[in-house]
Amino acid sequence: MKRPVTLFACCAAVVLAFAALSCTKGKSDATEPSRASGSSQIVVFTAEQITHGGVRWSPAESTSVVETDEMPGQLVPDEDHTSHLGAPAQARILRVHVRLGDRVRRGELLVTLQSAQASAARAEYDKARAELPSRTTAFTYARTARERAERLLAIKAAAQQEVERARADEDAARAGLEQARAEEQRARTALTHLNASSSADGEITIRSPLDGVVLRREAAPGAVVEPGAPLVSVTDARTLWLEASASDRAAAALRVGDRVRFTVPAFPAKTFEARIENVGGALDPETRRLPVRAAVANAAGTLRPQMFATVSLEIGSSRPAAAVSENAIVLVDRIPVVFVARPREGGGAEFERRNIEIGGRRDGRALVTRGLRPGEVVVTEGAFAVKSQLERSRIVKEG
Repeated sequence: MKRPVTLFACCAAVVLAFAALSCTKGKSDATEPSRASGSSQIVVFTAEQITHGGVRWSPAESTSVVETDEMPGQLVPDEDHTSHLGAPAQARILRVHVRLGDRVRRGELLVTLQSAQASAARAEYDKARAELPSRTTAFTYARTARERAERLLAIKAAAQQEVERARADEDAARAGLEQARAEEQRARTALTHLNASSSADGEITIRSPLDGVVLRREAAPGAVVEPGAPLVSVTDARTLWLEASASDRAAAALRVGDRVRFTVPAFPAKTFEARIENVGGALDPETRRLPVRAAVANAAGTLRPQMFATVSLEIGSSRPAAAVSENAIVLVDRIPVVFVARPREGGGAEFERRNIEIGGRRDGRALVTRGLRPGEVVVTEGAFAVKSQLERSRIVKEG
């Protein structure tokens, strides 16, 4: 009778040992909630870990997205509102009054030069002006003489021959006056073309023809320049051109007057708009892309010439999407990922990894077309803390 009792006691001891082991394991799980729970795609945080990692979450918004084609682009000066100023004659640069990037007003002095051609033009103009009074006086005298001769002829106090001579003298004086006026006008035009100053030292002044910004400055004091040599370029940056290259797939969607969206690296969270002004007639034979030019309103001066841009062109139909903050997206194994949050009692939460596809971006938000539904709660702050914990949990499991 002693053996059965002993056997029963041993069995009971084994059962109690397994139960104790099971309870110990449950306590261990409760004290280490950050380990992956049930799947390598899920990680659990305590309330303390959430606070320490700065983890926040919010629902994904419902929106729609249109299939887009992205193309490279660049902002350039609007040539319709840009002036490239060059030397009007061979000259020596005396002074450059502006620097690169300076804002200038219409008529503001940019460059002062000195030219022998301008000095000669000023001398010719002064000579032509001095000739005008004598030519005017000669014509006035000849007209008066002709009128007197005609009056004398009427009372038979002068011969017809004297009248005809007076008329010829008047015609010659008139021709001389007209020639002097033409010469004065020609000399004035030459001075205007040279932008010569009123002094006789041959100074030439280059002034801004518009309000704008100094885009380029190629003039250097003391340099001798030839006619047409570039000096200063001024552009009105309130309007810019966006130049882009579209694929042949997107060419059918391009229409003059349509609007396109674009972003620039300097303002990654902001989307700008431009209106298409010109579409190339043929693809570039080397790149197999179609040149496109669009006008950009830049009244605030936020954008600058020569900025690179990424242009988005809508080429498909609208489809539903979930909009989330850009901060919600991290890369895991080079795949874009968000973490879906499920709060737990006690302030903790469970986070599930979701691989997603991004259909576009709009005003600092990513438009998710696959992997996430509108209304699902995703981590918007502290996503990197969740990612780090997920990777640590995966290493522990693999170890």
